[in-house]
Order: sequence, then C-alpha cells, then structure tokens
Amino acid sequence: MCGIAGLHLRNAALQPQLGSLLQTMLCQAAERGTDAAGVGIYGDASLNPAGRATVCVIESPLAAAEATAAVQAALGQPVDGRGSGQTTVFTAAAAPEALEAAVRAALPGAVLTSRGTNLSVLKGTGHPDDLATTFRLAEASGYQGVAHTRMATESAVTSTGSHPYSVGPDQCMVHNGSFANHATIRRELEAEGIAFDSQNDTEVGARFVAKQLAEGADVEKALRLLCERFDGFYTLLVATENSFAVVRDAIACKPAVIAETDEWVAMASEYRYLTGLPGVENARIFEPEPEVVYAWER
Repeated sequence: MCGIAGLHLRNAALQPQLGSLLQTMLCQAAERGTDAAGVGIYGDASLNPAGRATVCVIESPLAAAEATAAVQAALGQPVDGRGSGQTTVFTAAAAPEALEAAVRAALPGAVLTSRGTNLSVLKGTGHPDDLATTFRLAEASGYQGVAHTRMATESAVTSTGSHPYSVGPDQCMVHNGSFANHATIRRELEAEGIAFDSQNDTEVGARFVAKQLAEGADVEKALRLLCERFDGFYTLLVATENSFAVVRDAIACKPAVIAETDEWVAMASEYRYLTGLPGVENARIFEPEPEVVYAWER
C-alpha cells in the first residue's frame, strides 16, 4: 500500500501555489506509507533555472558544499548546489548530459534521481510530513508535480527504493502496487545494456517506459505497451516535461481517482487528498477504468 498524488496546472496563475497544494496532497497520503516519500517538481525557477540543466542525486558521499565544489571542478565551469534533505540538487549553464557526466565523475556511488531542464526529484526515507519540510516543498512553484508515500513491499526501505523514479530526461513515475514479473523484464532490459540503481520493481517499469519514449513512442503508447508486458496489480502516474498520464492494471484493484477542471487536472489514491484544491467542488471527478490510459498535454 502506497499513496500517489499528482497535479497538472492549466492556469499559470496557480503556479506559485504548486508546492503548497502538492504538500497538502502528500501529507494526506502519509497514512498509506511512512517508510519513504518523494516529489517531482516541474518548472520551479529555483530548482530548474531557465537556461540551466539540473541534476539531483541521493546517497552523495559528500555534503552539499563539498559535492558542489567537486562537480564544478569536474565540469570546469560554475555549478550551484543545494541540499534538500537526503537529495542534493546541482544546476549549471551546461547541457544536461555534460552536468550528469560531471556529477557521476565527481561523486562515485551517488545515485541520480533526475536530470534535465524542467524536473527536480527530491526523495528519501522517513515520514512524509518531515520530508516535505526538508524539501521546502511549500515554497516550490511550477506547472506540474507528482508525489508518493511508500510502504515497502518489493524491496528494502532505502533512499534508492523511494519514489518517484526518474530514469529518462525530465521523466518520472510513481506507482502503487507490485509488478509480478519484474525480475524477468529486468533481466531482459539488462541484456540490452540498461543498468539499474535499485532492486525496486517500480524502477523496472520506469526503465521500460523510458526505453519506449527514447525509441519514439509517446506516453500513451508507452503505457499501453507496459500494460501488455507487465503482470500484477498497479496504478501508475507518469509525467514528462509536457505530459501527465495515469493507467491502472486490468483488474484495477489499487485505488485511484481523477479530478479535472478548466484550471487543473489532479490524480490521487484517495479523494480526500484533493479536498484542498481550489474549485474541487466543481470538478469532474471519476475513477479511471482498467487499462485505459488517461493523458493530458501541456
């Protein structure tokens, strides 16, 4: 049992409130999992400054200030760094691939949680309420966010086992449920040269989706292919730089609710996560159907 929440803003006037709205949703989801939590924030100017790449890591061998200096030396140009609880965020006026390479060279053993120009993933172990504070989530702005609270079932309680999983540029996935055949698909992906950072079954789904996107599929097609290939019980929320999508397995036993207005689209494991959203009383509210992909574009 885990908790999922996500918010896609259609009205730019609401963007300064993204973090505070998402924090309310995350903290409501805490009852569904207190082992770990995480958020993916799209479009926050402090986490993803315009014209700069952002890379986030967990399990850094160095504190934020020392890590920033090491990454700057490896990149050969200025780097800004920020500690957000168990996550360290780096930004630089460089290509995302160059910053990622510098981070990997400077911080062997650190695990990337996101990379790109519009997304930052902050996550770790601990109670969601406490993590929201260390993330400074209430201060965040942006156009889209996802959140997850974890009750560990398929792997250990570690920061690398926490969600969201972001394994492609500006992509992330959160998951409630379990994939029954994840070990088989992991071996297939590893045989194609794809490396993994954790033993979590969700990472297998995220890597599968990232592979489909890299090969030219859109999010809707990638999730349809996932439904064809993966067995188990699951509700998934997948976001990219410009999309927000939800899908459930064929039995749809894991809870999910979607609410939609002219101002925003939201998804949550339970309706009560949505009650703080502006205008929710006028929203179209529905339960997603089994194996139907619901997708919205920015």
